Amino acid sequence: MSMTNALGRIEEIRSTLSQLSGAAAAKPATASVAAASGTDADFASTLSSLTAAASATPTGAAGVTGGAGAGTAADGKVLDAVQKYLGLPYVWGGNDPAQGLDCSSFVQNVYKDLGYTLPRVTWDQMNSGTQVASLAEAQPGDLMFSHEGGHVSIYLGNGKAVDAPQPGQTIEIRDMWETDANLTTIRRILPTESAGASGLGAAGASAAGLSDLVASARAAQAAMMGSAA
Repeated sequence: MSMTNALGRIEEIRSTLSQLSGAAAAKPATASVAAASGTDADFASTLSSLTAAASATPTGAAGVTGGAGAGTAADGKVLDAVQKYLGLPYVWGGNDPAQGLDCSSFVQNVYKDLGYTLPRVTWDQMNSGTQVASLAEAQPGDLMFSHEGGHVSIYLGNGKAVDAPQPGQTIEIRDMWETDANLTTIRRILPTESAGASGLGAAGASAAGLSDLVASARAAQAAMMGSAA
């Protein structure tokens, strides 16, 4: 690769970097052309900018816990819908928030507030939505059925759940006792939160693109040094 070709590649790299990172190019094209007659100091500056941009681009799913996506839109919706029921007493067969609710009527009311119609009893609710294979794939709002379908709670993420537990107790957010071993099934009613995953995928692709540019830039630098020698 001649020095002229190497400089042309540098400008291509700068242009692509600007598109990938959304940042201004390190230096205008005229500056690097002017540097062609001297050393590769101008290119070294560009390479430094490329490396820094690649290092700063996020590549992982920061803040994602247990496959559920803590902080997702579903998380906020469910927590908002749950709030007004906290502290209500468990009443077997109860379906009046003014008096008390049982586990399935609590779930039914929460999802009614979210705009979804669920059956009244757990054994019918177990057939609603779509099945989730395990807690590792659960997201906030998923329904966790235990005791062969005799009880239902709502998964909130980060090791928390909420339910109407049993007579003498009230609806509260609590630490999860549910595990894959004692759950009958997990059902998803809310749409899967895919926006965050898509954003992370785009960020990962952008990071990969920047890494490729760094490698290409180093090759162009080596070619320039070889031409100068």
